[in-house]
Amino acid sequence: MNCSEEQVRAAIAEQAGEWFAVNDEGPLDARDSAALAAWLKTSPVHVEEFLGVSAIARDLREARTDPQYSLEAILARARAEEGPTVQALGSRDNFSVRARPSRPWLAGAVTMAASVVLSLGLFSWWNLRDAGKPRVAENSTELRFETGHGEQLSRRVPDNSVLHLNTDSSVTIRYGKTERLVTLTAGQAGFEVAHEPHRPFRVLAGSAEVVDIGTQFDVRMEQHSTVVTVVEGRVEVGSYPVLDNLGTNSPQSHPWRFVELAAGQQVSVTEGEGPTTPVAVDAQSVTAWLHRQIVFDHEPLERVAEEYNRYTAKPIEIATPALRKMQISGVFATDDLDAFVVFLRSLRGVRVEVTPTRISVSRD
Repeated sequence: MNCSEEQVRAAIAEQAGEWFAVNDEGPLDARDSAALAAWLKTSPVHVEEFLGVSAIARDLREARTDPQYSLEAILARARAEEGPTVQALGSRDNFSVRARPSRPWLAGAVTMAASVVLSLGLFSWWNLRDAGKPRVAENSTELRFETGHGEQLSRRVPDNSVLHLNTDSSVTIRYGKTERLVTLTAGQAGFEVAHEPHRPFRVLAGSAEVVDIGTQFDVRMEQHSTVVTVVEGRVEVGSYPVLDNLGTNSPQSHPWRFVELAAGQQVSVTEGEGPTTPVAVDAQSVTAWLHRQIVFDHEPLERVAEEYNRYTAKPIEIATPALRKMQISGVFATDDLDAFVVFLRSLRGVRVEVTPTRISVSRD
């Protein structure tokens, strides 16, 4: 494999490791199970790497209880057969073993070495997140946050930045010595970033990457794209190459490229197409969800219903197709569906029927 193929393979291995870790914590819910199945179906390479991670984990568990793979036994064999090739035997922080492939105990040594590192909290799966990207810092601290349907969450995180999560959202934050890496896997998040010149703040969401320059911005994952809006300061937004069904770069892949956004600007990143040209938007309206509000300015009722359905357990359905294009303007509370129903009933020619399971909007 060439360098590019190795990076792609490493990225897939990283994803396999993360999927295994999530699965190993306990039974997956329906959403995660469907997402894992879809990921495995993407390519045979994904299946191969997932099985490889599973095998490594199995060997680690077995090695922990096998006397022949104890640290003392491995070091004794290493001293006898390799002599000076064993480095810093008395220091766990610098533990390093070299062995020729022909040694019969190589597999055990590698397994036990990995087990020792794991027990010290320093083991991580491969440190390449995506093809062509810089490495994730080692010895990182990882935090995970998620919200359910209709829920929101705000947290001040260890670097003094503030994270906001909207409904049905999931995010992982890794803190290393040289980097802060955030992965948004679902939903929408707002970030108020504490400026650290020597430790960049990066956000990965879908096929988009956002590099912060000390600012406040919003990232929303939609069905086919990722939308980035800057509230204050500046960010750089980029895209990365698409993987084909074999897990390698497709001929249509776009090269890495970034565009810079200032306050009040927004871009959309679609897989395989890269960032759009920045456009001016009302950033306060985009981030109104932080105050449990949604703002509409001559938006079609169909779009309004879709937004409200992100928060309510009782979905709004437009029974009359002609009403879908009706223009709606206003500021509404995401947690006050009754008030929105009253507003809909005030519209001329609109009939609203509320049942225990849905809200039907039709022509009067």
